[in-house]
Amino acid sequence: SSSRPLIQICPSARSVCQMEGDTTVRRIKPFGTQQYVAQDNNGAQDRCENNGYNGEPKRKPEVNLYLLREGLAASLVSVFILVLWALVHLSLQQLVIGKPTGEFNAVRARQHLEQITSAGPRPVGSQENEVLTVGYLLKQIEDIQVETAAGPHQLSIDIQRPTGTFSIDFLGGFTSFYDHITNIAVRLEPKGGAQHLMLANCHFDTVANSPGASDDAVSCAVMLEVLHSLANQSTPLNHGVIFLFNGAEENVLQASHGFITQHPWAKQVRAFINLEAAGVGGKEVVFQTGPENPWLVQAYVHAAKHPFASVVGQEVFQSGVIPSDTDFRIFRDFGNIPGIDLAFIENGFIYHTKYDTANRILTDSIQRAGDNILAVLKYLAMSEKLADSSEYRHGNMVFFDLLGVIVVAYPARVGTILNYMVATATFLYLAKKASMPGHGGGRYVRDLACATGVALLSWFVTLLSVLIVALLVTLLGRSMFWYNHFYASVCLYGAAATGKMILIHTLAKNLYYGVSEWKLGDLYFDVSLLLWCCSLVWLTQHGLCSAYAPMLMVAFPLATRLLLAKEFKHRGASAKYCVLYLLGLALPYVHFMFLIWVVFEIFTPIMGRSGTEIPPEVVLASLVTLATIFLSSFFLHFIYLVRSTKRIMAGLGFVFTIMFLLVSCGLFFPYSGDLDSPRPKRVFLQHTTRTFHNLQGEVESRDSGLWINSFDYTGMQHITPHIPEINETVRTRCREDRPFCGYPWFLPVKFLSRKNWYLPAPEVSPSSPVEFSLLSKEETSWGTIKMTFSVKGPSHMSLYLMPHRGASLSTWSFGDGTPRFDLSGEYFIFYSHGLDAPTWTFWFEIQPPADPDPSGPEGIVSVAISSHYFFGKDQRTARLEEMLHRFPTWAFPSSWVSTYDMYRY
Repeated sequence: SSSRPLIQICPSARSVCQMEGDTTVRRIKPFGTQQYVAQDNNGAQDRCENNGYNGEPKRKPEVNLYLLREGLAASLVSVFILVLWALVHLSLQQLVIGKPTGEFNAVRARQHLEQITSAGPRPVGSQENEVLTVGYLLKQIEDIQVETAAGPHQLSIDIQRPTGTFSIDFLGGFTSFYDHITNIAVRLEPKGGAQHLMLANCHFDTVANSPGASDDAVSCAVMLEVLHSLANQSTPLNHGVIFLFNGAEENVLQASHGFITQHPWAKQVRAFINLEAAGVGGKEVVFQTGPENPWLVQAYVHAAKHPFASVVGQEVFQSGVIPSDTDFRIFRDFGNIPGIDLAFIENGFIYHTKYDTANRILTDSIQRAGDNILAVLKYLAMSEKLADSSEYRHGNMVFFDLLGVIVVAYPARVGTILNYMVATATFLYLAKKASMPGHGGGRYVRDLACATGVALLSWFVTLLSVLIVALLVTLLGRSMFWYNHFYASVCLYGAAATGKMILIHTLAKNLYYGVSEWKLGDLYFDVSLLLWCCSLVWLTQHGLCSAYAPMLMVAFPLATRLLLAKEFKHRGASAKYCVLYLLGLALPYVHFMFLIWVVFEIFTPIMGRSGTEIPPEVVLASLVTLATIFLSSFFLHFIYLVRSTKRIMAGLGFVFTIMFLLVSCGLFFPYSGDLDSPRPKRVFLQHTTRTFHNLQGEVESRDSGLWINSFDYTGMQHITPHIPEINETVRTRCREDRPFCGYPWFLPVKFLSRKNWYLPAPEVSPSSPVEFSLLSKEETSWGTIKMTFSVKGPSHMSLYLMPHRGASLSTWSFGDGTPRFDLSGEYFIFYSHGLDAPTWTFWFEIQPPADPDPSGPEGIVSVAISSHYFFGKDQRTARLEEMLHRFPTWAFPSSWVSTYDMYRY
């Protein structure tokens, strides 16, 4: 009895198999055959035709109406992806929408930008930062003050030189101390005064060796022009606006802390806008808002002329995945004030390098930023909500823009309801199929579960396979080939991921199901819908506003599928069906591709400054694979609707093989010194002298050298051919008995860059050497030892405290008095000062060990101080200059002079 159903269904399966492989007939496997062998003949015939999902016999359709030609399927999907990707890039190039209103003068703002950057790098404490730039900004502000004196507004200027200290859990956590740094605060308000203030913040200081046009001179130029425009308004504002030009942001957010915790105006600030940069030029994106206070997002949506915002960026940034922070955090955490954080994110390859120049910032970028900031500030300064923002505080907002044309924003609670409505509709859609009469529903559930397992397995195997390729690339010494050739990574890892997924599903189709069947396509559409719906529910339950993205990826495909149900039923996977289906996916896919662009635009440059320990191939290969998986999710069912995948897999295999060979041969060099599109390799180069003292205060050892840090995974691999003496023989080894390994770390990032090189060099002799002394050492009545020190030195110094085994710090003069952020037994204090700062005095108390460790260093604590000369005549030495000239043009060696002095107590 078991042979008759097989004989009856064989002609149907054979005809499908012939369409599948032209002249090849494949062996039939369980789906629609052996698993239903115990059924009657008619039931078997019906299941072969309808995949067992409904019991009503129907006229058997012509197979060629239900299966796609391979070339057509590949062409449609490729054109769809390429067109949407082109739309994303077109929207990014469209910086200004419509004609400028004339309220904001971008030409004048550009003149400010060029004047500010003409001073060159502006580290804290330098004449360029504290005198030249401050003088220029004050001159412009005073001119505006005189020009608008007869108008309805009054302008007050205050130069603040704060001193303070705080702890922050950034880069593993450390404590910051600042002295006499500079803030320029400008208060614009109606002549009758204002009780409530908006705050707009930028910073004019830079890291060493970078002119800082995008980070952050352009924001200060924009703020100057916004101030000019608002001050010249004939209609008075309802509330005041503070324009804070802060002069110490690159010193890890010190100036903003000085303002928000010490300035008398800070108590009246109700909300803020922070202008920052993580790239150079392009569009400024809203990537943080809040906390809570949804009215701020609503204000941006209502007022911004050229909106560009994403709640996904906010949640990714606040997760800590991106190693960066802004003044937003200081205003939020120390001022308890809500705000909006905007930043330029494009072309992060040249962020914090010598290439961050004014000529790389388009005037249209300045125009759009100015239009947006002016409109939003004006809206908020006229808003009644600013006066009592606490009334509108609670709740979050879901917000995202569609190709920069409009911003969609709605309360998170509405988003939750919407998400669950979409999820419910999806489960009802699936439940209807699962509740078909007879055994059809049960079979559908089993087949859906099995197909879901196949899909998940394909994703796991795909990711694993691509990571193996990434490992091979790393072992071949070709890491970061994509840094200057991004689409080479798409061709290598994208082709591998796509090919692997197609291969797995083709094997499932041919070896497990045994047939190409249009109902299988329907089944795998449901699988994609189910998986996206599960991610939607999970994100919603965890309170993430980013759940809107999977909501779009569920709602639009589901609606499209329902609208095309009759077309698919009567004509199958026809060309018309496929085109309409792709059109239905266009909106969620184009937005998702924009999010993918943001991810790669941020993370690709970050790999060039993320240290020597994170393997970049693993990161980028994983990102490309995940992007491929997400984008292919609603194309999976095409594999089961297409007659064959031989040519597609052959094409992908060919692309992968050629790219792998080209990468292996070293054709794609990671870096570029091309001035039009530089991709520099970042290297930190310090000419340093190290001095180590014993417990008696005598010099135990002393040496000098060039200490070299690579800030990407390739280390000195590409530098050594140009400078042979920088090789593995001069690699440093961490001395665990010395604070921070005995080297002058400017920031506590030794965990990021464990590969360092140390070349012997002559001793450095700065004109203002550090003066470090122990003022007092006394035992307290509660059993601790209190030590007081004084330090006099350059504007940037780092203090390292390392209690020996068994000893512990109990209190100190920093932060709130409680030692914070023990980094593997060490404490890092970052110090900076402006002009005319007094001697730095500090103290700490240490609890001696009950049982001293005889094998450890002598004494109870090691104290080290490093000084960093970032500007002026002390920044360079003859040996340093000689070495800098030997670096290739595609490298950016940021260099300075430093010292390191260690003491035991």
